[in-house]
Amino acid sequence: MKRLINSLVIAVFVIVSAAAGQTVSDAPAFTIDDLMKVRRVSDPQLSPDGRWIAFTSEVYPDCATDDCNREREQKASESKVKAKIADRLLYRHWNFWRDGKRTHIFVASSSGGEVRDLTSGDYDAPPFSLGGPTDYAFSPDSKELAFARNTDKDGALSTNGDIFIVPVTGGEARRITGDNRANDLSPLYSPDGKYIAYRAQSKRGFESDRWQLMLYDRKTGKSRSITPEFDLHVDGFVFAPDGRKIYFTAGERGRNPIFEVATGGGQVKKIITEGSNDDVKVTPDGKTLVFTGQNLRRPIEIYRANQDGSGVAAITKTNDDFLARFKLKAAEEVTWEGADGAKIHGFITKPANFNPARKWPLIVLIHGGPQGAWSEAWSYRWNPQLFASAGYVVFSPNPRGSTGYGQKFIDEISGDWAGKVYTDIMNGVAKVASLDYIDRERVGAAGGSYGGYMANWLEGHNDDPRVRFKALMSHAGVYNLTSMYGATEELWFIEWEFEGTPWTNPDMYARWSPHLHVKNFKTPMLVIHGELDYRVPVAEGLQLFTSLQRQGVPSRLLYYPDEGHWILKPQNSKLWYDTVLEWFDTYLKPKARS
Repeated sequence: MKRLINSLVIAVFVIVSAAAGQTVSDAPAFTIDDLMKVRRVSDPQLSPDGRWIAFTSEVYPDCATDDCNREREQKASESKVKAKIADRLLYRHWNFWRDGKRTHIFVASSSGGEVRDLTSGDYDAPPFSLGGPTDYAFSPDSKELAFARNTDKDGALSTNGDIFIVPVTGGEARRITGDNRANDLSPLYSPDGKYIAYRAQSKRGFESDRWQLMLYDRKTGKSRSITPEFDLHVDGFVFAPDGRKIYFTAGERGRNPIFEVATGGGQVKKIITEGSNDDVKVTPDGKTLVFTGQNLRRPIEIYRANQDGSGVAAITKTNDDFLARFKLKAAEEVTWEGADGAKIHGFITKPANFNPARKWPLIVLIHGGPQGAWSEAWSYRWNPQLFASAGYVVFSPNPRGSTGYGQKFIDEISGDWAGKVYTDIMNGVAKVASLDYIDRERVGAAGGSYGGYMANWLEGHNDDPRVRFKALMSHAGVYNLTSMYGATEELWFIEWEFEGTPWTNPDMYARWSPHLHVKNFKTPMLVIHGELDYRVPVAEGLQLFTSLQRQGVPSRLLYYPDEGHWILKPQNSKLWYDTVLEWFDTYLKPKARS
């Protein structure tokens, strides 16, 4: 334990000091002065021999020294002029402006002194990613670092990350996955150093293509997939200590089981089935798995299990006493027939005081992505339990485009944003609304991002004779596909989804754009958007609210000047829930209002 504590102290000290600006190989030992000049750093990784720490930080790629970086930073922060100049795309991303900076990977000596940039140049290393394992790793002998980087000229159009290797002492990096024009990310060395495992996609420009688990042979320089027939997305993974197996997680029907596969290939075996799991590690003797797990009644805790998946037990129970008082109900699974006879799956969450003899209002939650899924997992964002605790039955469908149901199911939403998926959702809503305990006259729907898009589409298509929505909520929703194209940043996404640009494929953009159905708007709608949302820019929400107001539709705008695509600040999140629940209470609980 003392050794672990010392290691952590060294790690924090080195990372903070390195972030202060020592980026050249002859940097002096760290001093207290360095600690006063901290920059943001991320994802520290300790080398196996304990001598090095790798981390990422943002720098100006044309600066040869840290004095140059520091002077540029200071000049920008002190200037009264806050204008920005861009000369290429991806000049801003999600919720921040690039300002000419790049993310680079640094290595710092754990004994102090030496810090070097291993990925210099006008590229991000690693490239931006919304999930998955850390995109760099030390070799077992601590002499080499494998990392991911995208060197294509136009980052707004490319999903072509590659794996590189570079000596820890510095030098020219070597690309090892250049034959694949789609993403190769998440490198990890085998314990014996013979292989580098990584995740790879095969469709260029498609960020939601299936992630396979690849194995690169360091001796032959050849790569092969060890999950060629596995039709789910490989997420986090880890080698067994003897290198013969890899354990990994993958989304499946709203859960994240743990799987194993032999490094020699063969059948993938599911060994832990329940809950949403991640962060798998293996004890040095190979006998025990340690991982994080969660479900819709319990936030993340740490678990252990035998290496074959048996004997799952919680190591931590941090929230048990606190959550016991709420008597939260487990999510119930539901299936129904969608478009073309496909079997669609989702969840129903009921209030703690649920009584089947009563008639309950229903809220339908529509997930974003669109290549995403509702899962049996805990979150303070879009948590079904908070809606249920306010007196609603909550329906969370996973229609076309949802992950965890095979790649074909995912692919069937591209170019068809309100086609089969609309039928999938409405068939599910009709089924749930027909349950004896649901008041079909009190049904609302809410969604964010793509889910907001679908709420916007429902606003103009709220005419299903089986069930009509009494109120809607759109958070960060896509509204005008043409304006969205011109202001968003990841152009590979929208060009894949709509098979071109607004000028090369205008019919596709017009066919699926909610803004062309304003004449049908009549359902009360709450609109929420953040000024710092560069993924779905704020003008989408403002256009929607203006259209609703001009049509005389009861509507309200909740605008956040300090939030992006997600509402991340705790007090802002509280306001979000308060405003959303008040909106639905107004239209779905009229007696409560009076």
